[in-house]
Amino acid sequence: MITEQRTGARPRVSTEGPQGQLTQQSSPELWGQLVARTFGLHSVIEGHSQVSPASSRAVFLLDKVDERAPETSLAPGQRLEPVHLHGVFDTSLHLCLSANRGQQLTELGWGEPHQYEDFGSAFMIYGPRTIAELDIVVSFIEESISFARGSVS
Repeated sequence: MITEQRTGARPRVSTEGPQGQLTQQSSPELWGQLVARTFGLHSVIEGHSQVSPASSRAVFLLDKVDERAPETSLAPGQRLEPVHLHGVFDTSLHLCLSANRGQQLTELGWGEPHQYEDFGSAFMIYGPRTIAELDIVVSFIEESISFARGSVS
């Protein structure tokens, strides 16, 4: 489990409309690697987000369609959507984690609470700026998938 501090200042994030990252976006190449690595994870399938703009890509699980609890999905009451990646002009992502883990990642500078969330478990993670950050962000996605499955708390 990653516990290292993200370097540098936080990016600027929108305060209205869909929450998005306005500065420090990933390069198109890094964003493409993020997409490829995310949808290369075991038992993951890409779909249209049920709650995010059309440019976003939802992470659905092949082996779990229904949420185990509403706080494990970005679309409570719909198909389980533990993560969605925002488009190439934004490069951030939203995911669900336990409130404690999400707060830890916020304190470490990797993200911040989702501005439109109901359960204390939805967080925005900033787009990776380097290959090292890409590895870390993919590990957060894996944590979110495990949280959705009930493998971690």
